[in-house]
Amino acid sequence: MPPQLGSSLQRPEPGSGASQLFTWEEIGLHAGQKNSKQEKWLVINRKVYDISQFQWRHPGGTRVISHYAGQDATDAFTAFHKDEDLVQKYLHQLLIGELAPDQPNCEPIKNEMLVNDFRELYRTVKKMGLLKPSYLFFAIIFLHAFLLDIAAWLTIWFFGKSWMPFLAGIALFTTAQIQYGFFQHDLGHVSVFQKPKWNRRLHFILTAVLKLGKKKKKYMPYKYQHTYFSLLAPMIFVIFMQLTVFRFTILRKKWMELIFIVLFNIRVCLMYVPIMGFKSFMAYYWLARFLESNWFLWVSQMNHIPMNIDYDKNLDWVSTQLSATCNVDQSLFNDWYTGHLNFQIEHHLFPTMPRHNYWKVAPLVKSLCAKHGVQYLCKPLLTAFADILSSLKESSEHWEDAYLHG
Repeated sequence: MPPQLGSSLQRPEPGSGASQLFTWEEIGLHAGQKNSKQEKWLVINRKVYDISQFQWRHPGGTRVISHYAGQDATDAFTAFHKDEDLVQKYLHQLLIGELAPDQPNCEPIKNEMLVNDFRELYRTVKKMGLLKPSYLFFAIIFLHAFLLDIAAWLTIWFFGKSWMPFLAGIALFTTAQIQYGFFQHDLGHVSVFQKPKWNRRLHFILTAVLKLGKKKKKYMPYKYQHTYFSLLAPMIFVIFMQLTVFRFTILRKKWMELIFIVLFNIRVCLMYVPIMGFKSFMAYYWLARFLESNWFLWVSQMNHIPMNIDYDKNLDWVSTQLSATCNVDQSLFNDWYTGHLNFQIEHHLFPTMPRHNYWKVAPLVKSLCAKHGVQYLCKPLLTAFADILSSLKESSEHWEDAYLHG
């Protein structure tokens, strides 16, 4: 008996094996927007899945998967799930049907030609081996950061703590820490090893990547946010980040992570306190952290703050990513200084792609964007930095009005 439309039959239980056909209109009614108890469905490769219960067990978090309820999640799913065999075990239990043959591959409001072309590009990228990491590249990345770390200590040990070696040591230590951070970012995106578990294990050893969230204050001088961004933002980031790391690990009972964090601090203290004293070490360490925070904030925000970031409009994957980010010109220095985050467009489109392959896929992405009239924005590094301040200045009046008169 052929599959029948969902409107004519009662919905089968997830994983029951029953075959049922659905329209995009029916799927859109199961977005769970009215209340948390409403059923939530999504579509992956034309298959319809009920995630109403699974959303609470989703390893990536409830918010991520429920965001795509009532929508086509194919491209997001493909982008973030590297181990296809593992996820198929979960998907089979959630399957309730598929799209009817007369339904397009994505919601009617999306650009189906762009969607299909990007999926063809993804298949091409996979065949070219651009999703496979170069272990030699990442070994060099880690080794050069490690050597910078050692060089920082040797500078203080050999030359002492006078101003010149003190500042040179800070520069080396800061650079080592930020390069460790870029490597950690690679591990977080499962792009160093083929198997996600190995990325997670090494990521865990290096240190945990945590995202800081602050509650909104009643009033802050947002009118001048572009002037204090360079000084206040890094100071707040480094202090609150340190405190939040400990708070998170204790509240979530992440005892192994807490042990590794404590061991890192013990290691740094044992390396530096005997050769420069505690007071000098405190100045050395916190100044390095401040510079590291500056480096991180400018690099991480140059692709995002100046862009038009809005509420979800259920655009196709390519249009969504291109509207919210931009690239910075390629050069050996820019690649190294930004940890290849100057290729932010490619990083967003292919989040598990090893960064050493971004430059190879960039021309293909540009061609796709040119074909469909999607803006592919690329700018010089200093222009990208200046755009952060100009964007903050432009939005400052809106912030001030919202907080003072809203």
